[in-house]
Amino acid sequence: MPAIPNILLVEDDVELSQLVTRRLTESGYDVRTAATGTGALAEVALNPPDLVLLDIMLPELDGLEVCRRIRASHPLMYIIMLTARSEEMDRVVGLEVGADDYITKPFGLSELVARVRSALRRLRLTEENSEKKADIDTIIDVGSLHIDVNKRIVLVGTDSIVLTVLEFDLLVFLARQVDQPFSRLQLLDKVWDIQYEGYDRTVDSHIQRLRSKIEKDPGNPDFIKTVWGVGYKFQSPDTD
Repeated sequence: MPAIPNILLVEDDVELSQLVTRRLTESGYDVRTAATGTGALAEVALNPPDLVLLDIMLPELDGLEVCRRIRASHPLMYIIMLTARSEEMDRVVGLEVGADDYITKPFGLSELVARVRSALRRLRLTEENSEKKADIDTIIDVGSLHIDVNKRIVLVGTDSIVLTVLEFDLLVFLARQVDQPFSRLQLLDKVWDIQYEGYDRTVDSHIQRLRSKIEKDPGNPDFIKTVWGVGYKFQSPDTD
């Protein structure tokens, strides 16, 4: 990641775009903007940003399709979707097509900057871990699941699994604490590094996506178990 992180803001509301750009620039970030879905894809192709702030309602291509296309070519790019508070299904679908997180409109600029800062801090730690030498790699082996924490490699049997930044961090957090249940708010705090209520659905969507990638039968998972009335925990298949 460069010394000054690069953010792509995709928003067709000119006034909001200018307001967010000014606040992020004042906070020390290099901000580029796009006002359409096709414009966003062109900007990503020209110079991939460190983070994308992506509105759902866009001209030409909507944010969901833009997210899907970005994720297909840039699996580790951090994407935060901007969505109206009433668009619950859009938020859910946005996460399911590959967004890492979402922020509902109207949002406070301080909250937005905090979420961006948290995401970029996570990306920087990812880069630092990937540069560590092999002799200090941390390996987690549970059943058929193999996780190389520093190289950010996940294998199920011999199959390599591609995870987004947040999916990987969530998996590692749970796998390091076998049989320990965590509530959704605890996971938001520990993995997302945010303390905002009302974002429980993002945890559920990430759990569902993780299960679809690492579980033989996502409807009857071996590793990531639901703890009814609490949240989720990681369990070794050997303890079933």
